[in-house]
Amino acid sequence: MKAPGFWALALLGGCLLIPESPALPGETGSVLAVAENMKAFFQGVEDYSSEVEQIYFQDGAEKERYRFRYAFKKPDRIRVDFISPHSGLVVFYRRGEKQATLRPFPSFPSIQFNVSIESSLLKTPTGQSINQTDMIFFIDFLFRNLAAVPQGDPRLQEGEGEVDFLFWGRDYVQGEKPEKYHIFISRENWFPVRIERYSPEGKPVETSIIRNYRFNSRPADSFFIP
Repeated sequence: MKAPGFWALALLGGCLLIPESPALPGETGSVLAVAENMKAFFQGVEDYSSEVEQIYFQDGAEKERYRFRYAFKKPDRIRVDFISPHSGLVVFYRRGEKQATLRPFPSFPSIQFNVSIESSLLKTPTGQSINQTDMIFFIDFLFRNLAAVPQGDPRLQEGEGEVDFLFWGRDYVQGEKPEKYHIFISRENWFPVRIERYSPEGKPVETSIIRNYRFNSRPADSFFIP
């Protein structure tokens, strides 16, 4: 089975119960201020979900495209339902564990496989693993790299519904050369709606598009158990 490309930031749900969104500090409009707003909003979220489209590039040209539904419930539950390709495949994972459970056949839910998170089956074409997919990881990734990696001109733009900026962070696989990201954040809920990643040479590596966020829908724990 080819390594499925499923991770980006993303999410699932029911009724929409959104904590009051903090205002973006207007004096400097810094990337750090945006990250602080993301962290503050996330503190009021108990669970979230979304639909994700993941596009991967090779030598600057699109090569693969994946669609899936992603759900997270605090403190540590993750569920991924593939739409295309691998339709019907479900992945269950708990943060901090060394294995995830794959349920490949919806008609035969008793058929399951435990797979190491280091397996190629649980990594995207660019090497990202399931333990690098939730907002806890993403927010930490922003703060860590803002502190450790020299940032160029963020070209931060504040629209009516979104904030977008450029950001430099060390790649999450090897942690070596800084790469450029173009990140789009919703001003409604301070979650990412689009993440573009570029190689040090400026070629597109991957793009994540996140839609249909749901917050605090309170899914049962059983939804996250194989």
